[in-house]
Amino acid sequence: MAVTGWFVALVALGVVPIIATDSDLALLVWLALVAVLTTLDVLLAASPRRLRLRRELPAAVRLGESAVARLVVVNDGGRTLRGLLRDAWQPSAGAAPTRRRVVLRPGRAVTLTATLTPFRRGDRRADAVTVRSIGPLRLAGRQATLELPGTVRVLPRFSSRKHLPSRLARLRELDGRTSVMVRGQGTEFDSLREYVRGDDVRSIDWRATARRDDLVVRTWRPERDRRVVVVVDSGRTSAARVGDEPRLDTAIESALLLGALASRAGDRVDVVVFDRRVRGRVRPDRRCCRRWSTRWRRSRRSWSTPTGRRCLRWCAR
Repeated sequence: MAVTGWFVALVALGVVPIIATDSDLALLVWLALVAVLTTLDVLLAASPRRLRLRRELPAAVRLGESAVARLVVVNDGGRTLRGLLRDAWQPSAGAAPTRRRVVLRPGRAVTLTATLTPFRRGDRRADAVTVRSIGPLRLAGRQATLELPGTVRVLPRFSSRKHLPSRLARLRELDGRTSVMVRGQGTEFDSLREYVRGDDVRSIDWRATARRDDLVVRTWRPERDRRVVVVVDSGRTSAARVGDEPRLDTAIESALLLGALASRAGDRVDVVVFDRRVRGRVRPDRRCCRRWSTRWRRSRRSWSTPTGRRCLRWCAR
């Protein structure tokens, strides 16, 4: 049972008949009247346990950004519910508002929205919803806590994504998808072309030159389908601050930027977070390797090459 401010005011109002009559019996009669009215108000209040609750939460939100969390409340009881509803989110979730006044008729539903602006990474949880149903006299009511767990994963800020356009442009230059004046570096043979002034003489293909009248050079392209392993130290030293954030957050930013570039380049990226033991591990999606192997077969390239053998070993895991 829960009482309201009107109950306190009604009890305090009993001072008037006590002073007027100067009798102890007036006090007993007044307290009995207040008890009867309070009991009647509690009995007439809608039961909060007849509510049906459902959460609609975003899968993830980045640190510093906001997301909308919805709470659907359905009144399956036979009385109109008037009262207060509190959604118990963790303080670090930055939920606002957490308290709502609700007037819900029988069989009706209402959707309550709250804005989540978390200021810490990790999983932000909501454990339960507390509902206080007030009677028609507004003196007292019923209160119940309904278990309704919910979790929103808060991802790092990834502020370094502003550098992605320039890095991706450089990656396209290395891939040969953007015209540049110089030959891109690489480790895999791509094609032959005529020699131009400024080319490295070490790239001249003398056998192809012997079959033609002009100098011919080999062109290369960066190796693809490499396996990149990013190791992040989450030990005690990672709690030291670099500027306005811990060293661990800086390492996560670097890992995200490197992983985004390597994934766009067609490489497989593994991330391992450890201190005394492994705290987390992210493995690449095997579907990427299957798609890559399909393109490899369609291009009629040999599985006996080093890159083909690596893909075969990877897909066999």
